[in-house]
Order: sequence, then C-alpha cells, then structure tokens
Amino acid sequence: MKATDVRAKTPDELRGELEVLKKEQFNLRFQKATGQLENTARVRQIRRDIARIQTIMREKRVSTNA
Repeated sequence: MKATDVRAKTPDELRGELEVLKKEQFNLRFQKATGQLENTARVRQIRRDIARIQTIMREKRVSTNA
C-alpha cells in the first residue's frame, strides 16, 4: 500500500483498513507461534502499513485542528 493511496481515503475508510490490518497481524502472529507461517515478509509489510495509516491519520487530525 502506497502513501498516496492512503492519503486519498477518508478517515472512516482508514479506520476500517486499520482494523482489517490489525486482525491480519494477529492471525500472522498466531501462525508464527504454531509454525504455520509461510510468508514471513508479510509480517513486516503489515506492520509498516499499520504505521503508515496511523501516521497519515494523525497528519489529517493535526491539519484539521490547526
């Protein structure tokens, strides 16, 4: 997911996307614990996407309050 794609979304869409990513992150951690995780790079990708969404959500909050 690119930052330009994230910036184009509304705050409600971002919250929904964040929820989906956090659920996927939880499932990946479970797979890792049970030894079933096949795509280890996905863990890092999810973590970065979550951080990217949180950062842009914060930027939008700050810009509307300024």
